[in-house]
Amino acid sequence: MAQPRQHPHVVVHAPALDGSRRVTEGDETLGIASHADDVGEILRLADLYVTDVAENDLIEWQGGGPDDWPGLSEHHAG
Repeated sequence: MAQPRQHPHVVVHAPALDGSRRVTEGDETLGIASHADDVGEILRLADLYVTDVAENDLIEWQGGGPDDWPGLSEHHAG
């Protein structure tokens, strides 16, 4: 029998065109974040209490770190 995972693997995906980022654990989408604070709240609601989302081995940031939340306006410059 497989051992339960002690530390779930959470991924904050690359920003969408509107700057929002999908937060997943495995194949499950936990929520959509528009700020680093949202990531913490999404994890809290999933019973994954993380005090510092920027410096936590539980979270993998893709397409930029916790300070990267580009908005749609940045994609239309020019």
